[in-house]
Amino acid sequence: MTLTFAPDDSTATDLHLLDRAALPDWLGDQDESVRHWAEAHGFTGRIGEVLTIPGADGTVRMALAGYGDPATRARGRFALAAAAPKLPKGTYRIASGLPDDVAPAECLGWLLSGYQFMRYRGEPKEGARLVAPDGVDAAAVEALAKAEALTRDLINTPAADMGPDALEAEARKLAEAFGAETQVITGDALLDQNFPMIHAVGRAAAVPPRLIDMRWGTEGPKLTLVGKGVCFDTGGLNLKPGNSMGLMKKDMGGAATVLGLARMIMARALPVRLRVLVPAVENSVSGNAFRPQDILTSRKGLTVEINNTDAEGRLVLADALALADEEMPDLIVSMATLTGAARVAVGPDLAPYYTDDTALAETLEAGAGHMADPVWRMPLHKPYESMIEPGIADLDNAPKGGFAGSITAALFLKRFVTESPRYLHFDIYGWQPTAAPARPKGGVGQGARAVLAAVEKVFDL
Repeated sequence: MTLTFAPDDSTATDLHLLDRAALPDWLGDQDESVRHWAEAHGFTGRIGEVLTIPGADGTVRMALAGYGDPATRARGRFALAAAAPKLPKGTYRIASGLPDDVAPAECLGWLLSGYQFMRYRGEPKEGARLVAPDGVDAAAVEALAKAEALTRDLINTPAADMGPDALEAEARKLAEAFGAETQVITGDALLDQNFPMIHAVGRAAAVPPRLIDMRWGTEGPKLTLVGKGVCFDTGGLNLKPGNSMGLMKKDMGGAATVLGLARMIMARALPVRLRVLVPAVENSVSGNAFRPQDILTSRKGLTVEINNTDAEGRLVLADALALADEEMPDLIVSMATLTGAARVAVGPDLAPYYTDDTALAETLEAGAGHMADPVWRMPLHKPYESMIEPGIADLDNAPKGGFAGSITAALFLKRFVTESPRYLHFDIYGWQPTAAPARPKGGVGQGARAVLAAVEKVFDL
């Protein structure tokens, strides 16, 4: 897996990225041999179309990659990355056709097209490499690619090898690489230190639950990231059917995403006081599993009636959010693979988010467009507050009826953030169901690059 740019040298092959409308004029400026070769091979400039032009000695003289048209590009992302896997192995330099305003995102797509999850198989395949174009911050783009690869690797690893203890080990490895500090509260110590809901969700598993707390940076605004780390979710006593349990290795996708985002922030040496909180648990079935109709008391003191043990993610997040809120950071961001309702609402490609801060939302969406990381704002609809108030306790973890499931989950979480000025919650999917340019089928980060861009803008970093 190559997630870095190639060094620039004279042997790099010129690659022309060709919009369909610009193709006739470009061909008109070429010599007869190039025109005849392109016409003979029916090159039209479609996205993902590739053509190599031979020189007189039989070596590759130049390469062409289709860039489609604006309407087609608007229907997807990473058009350049659609060509990268089809090019012969070698080093390429963009010679023409790449607009400056999208060059960083397109180059990121190229790097990500080289991602391969190799933990359980042989050597990775070597593919085409790209020289960073002039004006593209190569180190910044490489940092984004490596962070995304971390997120994908964590999600793709099965729960047998990515339980709460392994997730802790990965967090510690990341912290060590960037000089961050890590503290972990494990098992019954969670009760001693008042994290009762994290303990309740994870106590039935063979590997004890834990709260991972990583800190980095000593100056600047306080930014706290909270990621759901449910390393496998059986549904608990409300056991999931087999077809719903099949992808539950990805239920720690929120934790994987905030760790990837933390890596971006630390690699860019942003002047922030970063804190990352990951409640890492496995929601298992055993004699001591928490039960439907149990009443749990949270760290914040709010009581929660359990009406479905499969709505466990919001419980572990609630204790972690309460801890985050006690420090009153300038911004709290939570990320979780929380509800199927979010997938029904926006599908797998969009990252839905919630915030009361319209200025923050506008900044986030501007950054999302720039970073090729699409997001969609959802409503924190206050009239639905009554749906999460069961009467017997302060809150209901699984309101009956099924309506507005993602909204009610977000409203539930917001009850645990009362002191901090800004809060942003993402209900992500964390999985690419079918392969697309720069995104093979499997784990994928969502929202992290958009948050990075928003943090830089909001805090003027």
